[in-house]
Parts: sequence; structure tokens; C-alpha cells
Amino acid sequence: MTQTELFIQLLINGATIGSYLALIALGYTMVYGIIELINFAHGDVFMLGFMISLTFLGFIGAASTLGGWQLWVITFGVMFVTMFCTGTINMLIDRIGYKPLRRAPRLAALITAVGMSFMLENLGMIWKGPSQINYPNIFPAIDILNDVLGIKTAVLFTTKDVFLMGVTVPLMAILILFVRKTKMGKAMRATAQDREAAAIMGINVETVIRNTFFIGGALAGAAGMMVGLYLNTGRYLMGFDAGLLAFTSAVLGGIGNIGGAVLGSYVIGFLNAGSDQYLSSEWTRALVFTILILVLVFKPSGLLGERTPERD
Repeated sequence: MTQTELFIQLLINGATIGSYLALIALGYTMVYGIIELINFAHGDVFMLGFMISLTFLGFIGAASTLGGWQLWVITFGVMFVTMFCTGTINMLIDRIGYKPLRRAPRLAALITAVGMSFMLENLGMIWKGPSQINYPNIFPAIDILNDVLGIKTAVLFTTKDVFLMGVTVPLMAILILFVRKTKMGKAMRATAQDREAAAIMGINVETVIRNTFFIGGALAGAAGMMVGLYLNTGRYLMGFDAGLLAFTSAVLGGIGNIGGAVLGSYVIGFLNAGSDQYLSSEWTRALVFTILILVLVFKPSGLLGERTPERD
């Protein structure tokens, strides 16, 4: 593989990593923007998306590569159900764990979030076991450059890459349009600016919070299924690793800023791919968290974030 081919391959790998990280990071940044809480259980909702979609695929007997209308109907049907389930789970996490602590010290809610994360991890382990899990390889991996376009190259760009980015990028675009153009989106932005003022203006703040958790959980569930289709493997701790990377992405871009979460995710995705290639996969996590520390020290508002006054 030439240096040019290697660079192109790193760009493809970074884009795929950044795409699914962005779906998870959006949940972190939306919740923080509304109630200023880091929902550490969010990464585990991503893991549940993997396991729930795996279970539904097992129910309908999808165990091998599909084609034609079956591929699209089964894939998007299971994805819709998975997104609904994970959105509901994330909403229940808020109703049960966070809502009673709205006016409690922030440390109480933070500890509860960590506890929720451990609880979901252990539920995942009990449900599917501690070992690596195989995910049905229902989506064909066709080499587009070599087999379809006839370009002889060492760069691997498959239909799985196209499908991953072709699903995640539109979902992010739909979310951004939803937040900017719809009545609920405007209510979410108003609540993020000032909860008390939004309530005075007639906005049902609890409804906004509930919808925010549902949307964030649904996106995390979609990311979990997409990673399953792409890698065809996972385990109960996959949410811990992906959640930390997504949280770092949100902080890098500017926690509370939707555009910043997307930008930070792709930056982390490219750094992840580059570190795996030029350093070692063992150093990737150390590099990512070094970046997190540097951002928190020198630019805590992130790449696109803005400093906001502390709320009482």
C-alpha cells in the first residue's frame, strides 16, 4: 500500500468511526445542554441498542447475508424498533434516576448516572453473557473500488462503509433540522438557554427533558445497531469504550453544542484511525484522553462552544 492509499484508507476509517461516535455524542451534548448533567449511562444505552437489535434479528431468523427488499425492510424495520426501545429506556432512566434529583446537588445526579451505567452494564452481561458476541452478517460487504468500479487499489471501501455513513449522516442532519426548525426544537433551545425563563413563557420543561432523553437514546440505539452490522461483533462493555470516546468528542467540540459534538466526533475518529496506524492501538486511548485533559485545561468551552454563566 502506497502512502497515498494509506492516507485515503485512514480517512475512510476515521469517517466511519466518527459517524457512529457522533450519534452517541449528540445524546451527551443534548442532555447536558438541557439539564447540565453528564449522562454516563448513555454509552450503555448504545450497548443495549446492539443487543436489542441482535435479539430482534434472532427472532425473525436473520442469520446470514440478505439481499433485495428483505435486506432493507428487515434492516430499517429492526432499526426503527431498536431506536424506539432505546429511546424509551433512556427516557425511563431520566424519569426514575434523574428527575427526583432535579433540585439536588449536582454530585448526587452525577453519582446516580455512574450507578445507572454500572447497572446497565451488568444487565447486559446477565442478558448476553460476558464473552464476545457474534452479530449476524446480514449486510453484504462488497469492495466498491475493486469489484464495482474496477479500480485496482489496496484501499478497502465497501458497501458497509457507505451504509454506515449513509444512515448516520442523515440522522444527524435530521436532528439538526429538528432542533432548528420545529416547535419542539425551539422549545429545547429555549430550555437549554434558561429553564426558568422557558417555564415562565409557557414551555413544559419536563416534556422537553423527556423528549431530549428519548431522542438521544434513539440515536444511541441506531449507533449500536450500525456498529453491529459493521463489525459483526460486540460485548457488554462496548458501551464503556464508545461512551468515553463520544463524551470526549462532545467535550472537544463544545459540550452542549450540537454542531460541536459532530465536529468533535469526526476529529476523534480521524485521530483514532491515525493513532491505530502510526502509533499503536494500545496508545489510542491514552492519546484521546490526553486531548481531553488539554481541552479541559486550555479551552474548556471546546472548539465551537461558548462560555455560559453558571446557573443557580
